[in-house]
Amino acid sequence: MSGPSGRSSTRFAGRNTIERLARFGFCARGAVYCVVGMLAVLAAVGAGGKAGDSAGALRFVLLGPLGPWIVGLIALGLWGFAAWRLVEAVTDADRRGTSPKGLAVRGAHLISAGIYAGLGLTAASLALGLGLQSDGDGLQDWTAWLLAKPYGRVAVALIGLGVVGGGVGFLVKAARGDVTERLALDAARQAWAEPVGRFGYAARGIAFLIIGGFVVVAAWYQASSEVKGLSGAFQALRAQPYGRVLLAIVAAGHVAFGAFGLIQARYRRIDAPDIDQADDAVARVVRPGA
Repeated sequence: MSGPSGRSSTRFAGRNTIERLARFGFCARGAVYCVVGMLAVLAAVGAGGKAGDSAGALRFVLLGPLGPWIVGLIALGLWGFAAWRLVEAVTDADRRGTSPKGLAVRGAHLISAGIYAGLGLTAASLALGLGLQSDGDGLQDWTAWLLAKPYGRVAVALIGLGVVGGGVGFLVKAARGDVTERLALDAARQAWAEPVGRFGYAARGIAFLIIGGFVVVAAWYQASSEVKGLSGAFQALRAQPYGRVLLAIVAAGHVAFGAFGLIQARYRRIDAPDIDQADDAVARVVRPGA
């Protein structure tokens, strides 16, 4: 292809299968968080929405025109995003390196791969007419299972602290990080993309702090019922003084996070090995001298 439009089209479509999956995945994740945030904003202003989790957003989409088809496409996109996160973590496609910070980011990407693969399964089950539990119920089940194990209380506490740490990381990135460092943007586009990204990361940071706090409390009291997902975080905000305002701000931030995901789908630099090269990429990581 030639010309600006041709280059743009190529960048969006991707150069290989994994890159295309990644871009499709950023789209799907962005769409989910846009819906999550919009529903929570409507709830905050009393316009009939519900401040729920990602599964609730998928159920909302399911009720719309062509709902099962759209949710099915979202499921495929979320699995594509999970595949990209796995590739990032294992092959170091983003050149994070093996420093403690780099390994921490890659480890977080590995966890993210599992989370979005699970959310993709939820979306697929809804598209096929099956019902799965909400995020909060699933978290409570896993917490109850883990608390019943030897040293389970310690494990749950460490997980909660890890989620809190992720929230701190999001807030630091929102305040001081270069949120557009991996985006191919000119100055004009960066001028509006950067504040969208910062607002989105700040909102996710606040949500992670609250969710992680719930998990730590569950460990302290050895009660899995204390664990809440994103819907619980929204409810906790709503219960505070000026709760409607707080919920509206954080909900709008989730819309911004979703919108930033759509920006990433379009402009992110993705240097991914193609599927037929993935084995070699993994081998280079496992056996550096190979």
